Amino acid sequence: MTPSSSHPTPGQADYPTHAPAESPPPAVYGLLAEFETAEAMSAATRKATEAGYTRLDAYSPYPVGDAADALNFPKSEMGAVMFLGGLTGACTGFFMQYYLNAYGYSLNVGGRPYLSWPSFVPITFEMMVLTTALTGLFGLLAICGLPRYHHPLFNSKTFDRASRDRFFLCIEAIDPKYDPSATRAFLNELHPLSIEEVPE
Repeated sequence: MTPSSSHPTPGQADYPTHAPAESPPPAVYGLLAEFETAEAMSAATRKATEAGYTRLDAYSPYPVGDAADALNFPKSEMGAVMFLGGLTGACTGFFMQYYLNAYGYSLNVGGRPYLSWPSFVPITFEMMVLTTALTGLFGLLAICGLPRYHHPLFNSKTFDRASRDRFFLCIEAIDPKYDPSATRAFLNELHPLSIEEVPE
């Protein structure tokens, strides 16, 4: 007797088979335009900001002041961060010496007062230099969001030349004005060497 189709034969899977689901397309980080010169990248950045784009960034092998101005970079916070770090270190060094000389291990050296500040100057200065340097190092890492071991732009092969001889402008997909077709057309008007859609 032939087994009915509703009863699987021994060894046959008793669950229905499904076609493999198609994976969704990768999310887009933005559109990356490549330029040959710093002047072309700076001009393109200026036009992009004038067109209303706000979530964009420029990448170059060396600092380009015109591009930074076009991006309306705010004044660096590092000055205030390092000043506060140095002030904290100087105060800590000064009061540490005063506490040790006046309370922790007080010594009367030739009738000198316990708060003999001229003798505290070298250690106070060295503590200020040390804390300023350390605050600058770790403050810069924190402000820049480092260490960051991966960035979506690393998915682009052409972006490897950003540290050598090419200049790039990236308009991010989270920009309120971003539209895949319209933004690509806008970048085409800036005459880049290439335009690439970068996955997230």
